[in-house]
Amino acid sequence: MSAESRAAVLVEALPYIQRFAGQVVVVKYGGNALAGASDSDALALFAKDLVLMRAVGMHPVVVHGGGPQISGLMSRLGKTAEFRDGLRVTDAETIDIARMVLIGQVNPQIVSAINIHGPIAVGLSGEDAGLIRAVARHADLGFVGDVTAINPMILEGMIANDFIPVVATIGTDAAGQAYNINADTVAGAIAEALGAEKLVYLTDIEGLRLVVDDPTTLIRQISPDELERLVVDGVVAGGMIPKVESCVGAVRRGVRRAHILDGRIPHVLLLELFTDDGIGTMIRSKEVFP
Repeated sequence: MSAESRAAVLVEALPYIQRFAGQVVVVKYGGNALAGASDSDALALFAKDLVLMRAVGMHPVVVHGGGPQISGLMSRLGKTAEFRDGLRVTDAETIDIARMVLIGQVNPQIVSAINIHGPIAVGLSGEDAGLIRAVARHADLGFVGDVTAINPMILEGMIANDFIPVVATIGTDAAGQAYNINADTVAGAIAEALGAEKLVYLTDIEGLRLVVDDPTTLIRQISPDELERLVVDGVVAGGMIPKVESCVGAVRRGVRRAHILDGRIPHVLLLELFTDDGIGTMIRSKEVFP
């Protein structure tokens, strides 16, 4: 790239940098976002995006899952993963496995990747300072929780001091019982609690499609009402349902935009945030314009 081209890229990014300076952007980083690339390479690129966002005045907050990693450890321990409507059935042994993977493996990996660039990331789970309060969703799902409340004080303190919080999605009830909570749901709840400008989901698809196997049917923009109709019609199904429900709820409750992006694309966050064309699928209310 020539010097002139590099300058043009910076000029294109300038109005977006100005618009989003001081704004919170919640990024859900799923285990599936690593599909198709080595974990270290994908994570290193993701970390650089976050560091750049922070450097230009934005406040990224990372909420991560770890579904494939949890399933992998379960398999090695001789347990078979079972899902219902995209949610993992979680018995007492599985909640212990989920805590080990999310808090003991995935969270430190993300924090370490960011902190290569400076001491700016802090890892925590929903158990810390009562960040995520939860109740059991349904007896048939075991220790799978629904979010009842987010206590944003610890996150707000980190943001005020220019740290990047990295949140593992284990929550607790009033008695201290731990629950495995869908990371898509938690990301939406945290975005609402923080009044985020954007809620971004990184996954292993380019966005939502009207026809799953046809890339020409990619949906670039859609309203919450239209998105709900796609769920009712069966266009959105399986593991995408919690993600879509979270997007719809967050946008209706004050988050200006939600995005579903392909986390396998190098620097996909920067392409969405700082370019005119954007990328993936954007969910926004009819009152919000680009």
